[in-house]
Amino acid sequence: MNRFVVIAISMLLSGGAVWAQANEHRTILLWPDGAPGAKGNADVDKPSLTIYPASDANKVETGVVVCPGGGYVHLAMDHEGRQIAEWLNKLGISAFVLKYRLGPKYHYPVELWDAQRAIRYARAHAQEYGIRADRIGIWGFSAGGHLASTAGTHFDRGDPDGSDAIDKQSSRPDFMILAYPVITMLDPYVHHGSLHALLGEKPDPELVRSLSNETQVTPETPPTFLFATANDNVVPVENSVQFDEALNRAGVPAEIHIYLKGPHGVGLAQNDPVLRTWPDRLADWLKLQGLR
Repeated sequence: MNRFVVIAISMLLSGGAVWAQANEHRTILLWPDGAPGAKGNADVDKPSLTIYPASDANKVETGVVVCPGGGYVHLAMDHEGRQIAEWLNKLGISAFVLKYRLGPKYHYPVELWDAQRAIRYARAHAQEYGIRADRIGIWGFSAGGHLASTAGTHFDRGDPDGSDAIDKQSSRPDFMILAYPVITMLDPYVHHGSLHALLGEKPDPELVRSLSNETQVTPETPPTFLFATANDNVVPVENSVQFDEALNRAGVPAEIHIYLKGPHGVGLAQNDPVLRTWPDRLADWLKLQGLR
């Protein structure tokens, strides 16, 4: 029996892990015995993390949970998931790509539970992945940016008396990266598709306001990097601007980069001679924050 088969069987026996690509990256179920609020037993009912550990050659003690976008109805797992994890690995940062549950089958707070569990998982297993429990961030794109910013404004310190070692961990990310994010659920800048997928067609106004994350920033909100384009015709740039203003008012360290032109959903924009520079700005910010 070869080494890969032995390792794969071992991981399956120790908590529901399955291998995604050869022996490089594995995908683990966030709740191996079934996720809370699950409405079935299909793949869409099983939130998971695909783990991209950084190599020993350039590894730093930082980890990032990655939330692909897709309007809360699908997930852009390639250019806002896998490519992001590989870019982080080049910086020596370990990545955890989140497959969270989606509308219209699932509504809030299920998506937030999945993101919080991902953060808690990374924190509980920090030593295993060679990262520090106080250097775990979250990176979200578009609707995934809303989920990330929700995790950064609606967190708890964990359940110290819980029987689950993961549940004992804080769900607060140590930093946030938000790329062309949905932030507000309020007119005139709301992305209605994300609103309805997350909260249904006639959500409670108080819930809408509480998930308009520009209204939820406090001094405890994590340091944040924002990237957007001024002519985004899907998610108005005001989402990013309002969140940046709220961070500044609360005294939270924040950096925002707004490019003049660029479509929504560009990911790392590797084929655009101008937009492709935005990840460089992020790499600089991570270095200034002592995260790489």
